[in-house]
Amino acid sequence: PARIIGSDPATDLAVLKVELTGLPVAPVAEDTPVRVGDIVFAIGNALGLSHTVSMGIVSAMNRNDASADLYQEFIQTDAAINRGNSGGPLLNLKGECIGVNAAISSPTGTSVGIGFAIPINMARAIVPDLIATGKASRGWLGVYLSNLTEREAKRQGLDRVAGVMIDSVFTASPAEQAGIRRGDVVIGFNDKEI
Repeated sequence: PARIIGSDPATDLAVLKVELTGLPVAPVAEDTPVRVGDIVFAIGNALGLSHTVSMGIVSAMNRNDASADLYQEFIQTDAAINRGNSGGPLLNLKGECIGVNAAISSPTGTSVGIGFAIPINMARAIVPDLIATGKASRGWLGVYLSNLTEREAKRQGLDRVAGVMIDSVFTASPAEQAGIRRGDVVIGFNDKEI
């Protein structure tokens, strides 16, 4: 039995409290980069079969869900992820948790080699909010961004292609209030280059 401490539908993550001690814990990957081609293991209760482990590779990074209101940049893997694997860890070769198994793309509802995991750094970023308030809090700028092309960089007098272009600005958004306009190029934020 567990009780929900907090949940965030936009990332499909939740924090649960289990009233047990001595449970095994997978170490979390601290600064280990995840790269396409890395070998990974998906653990869960696939199709109701407990203690299931499957192996594959990282097929792609930063896969986004089609829904604009979700904050997801999935790790794509061909390790078999099926119903029952959701919420289980995606581990690297060191046994470190690099993601949380979340979804599959399949015409049959079972694994066809296209599975998705929420990156552990994304989970770690919202867990403190979920524990403290029961929900995730996010800043909102109120813009749509587009890639800056070489042609647009030259047109704007930039010496190189760097940054992102503001495609549109929401009315009454923080961006509009700050004077950001469509066509602006943002090359840095909080002293960090984009």
